[in-house]
Amino acid sequence: MTKRKTANLKRQKPVQTLCYQRASAPYFDFAQQPLRHRQDLRLMTYDLRLKTYDLKIKICGMREPNNIRTVSALQPDFMGFIFYEKSPRFVGEPDKTTLAELPDSIHKVAVFVDESIEAMRETARRYGFDTLQLHGGETPLQCLQLQGEDFTVIKAFPIVEAADFEALTDYEGCADYFLFDTKTPAHGGSGQKFDWDLLQHYQGKTPFFLSGGIDLNDVEDILQINHKQLAGIDINSRFETEPALKDVDKIRDFIRKIHK
Repeated sequence: MTKRKTANLKRQKPVQTLCYQRASAPYFDFAQQPLRHRQDLRLMTYDLRLKTYDLKIKICGMREPNNIRTVSALQPDFMGFIFYEKSPRFVGEPDKTTLAELPDSIHKVAVFVDESIEAMRETARRYGFDTLQLHGGETPLQCLQLQGEDFTVIKAFPIVEAADFEALTDYEGCADYFLFDTKTPAHGGSGQKFDWDLLQHYQGKTPFFLSGGIDLNDVEDILQINHKQLAGIDINSRFETEPALKDVDKIRDFIRKIHK
């Protein structure tokens, strides 16, 4: 999406209207049943798999080449690389060869906090990221613009109370996934959980990742969550031996138990 087109969109209609229209555009499945956004195609697939709890696994905060290769052998669905300098897991200049060796089945996620569209685009193109996770105060228009450039967009939201879900309405149709994390000043990686009972207050249509202090001991509680939009689990600090160095055996055990 060019700057001129973005400016025209912003001038003509409010952002929430644009996102709603994006979510409401008609598509048809093979049975000629009306579908809406590509999210609905994903949700339809997820609904069919819900009984098996085939949740997507996202491993965030990767950095060390050998660790990346070993973790990738576990075949997670997403691997996240943090481009936020204040994070202890800041990836800096990731190894291009290691990233290029990752199988196509693993989505490479670049994680940003309040970065410019230009900087996110340039980083993604340079290292071959197909997914962008926005972990700051990014607007619906920014999410929509990145979607228009064929990136998968994950928009993170800090959660501490039911009222926090009210801010999500304007983002419907502007992100492929939401990610619900614990509200802390550090923008993730705190190792702390929020109250998962709050998830019942999320009534949106965008599938979400659950994040925030998830540990191996949480598997049974995760499998008890009854929410049709729960699409995946984001793990990070509780599966490390030190910041950005993942405990491969612990992750393997987690994946096995989640997908049992």
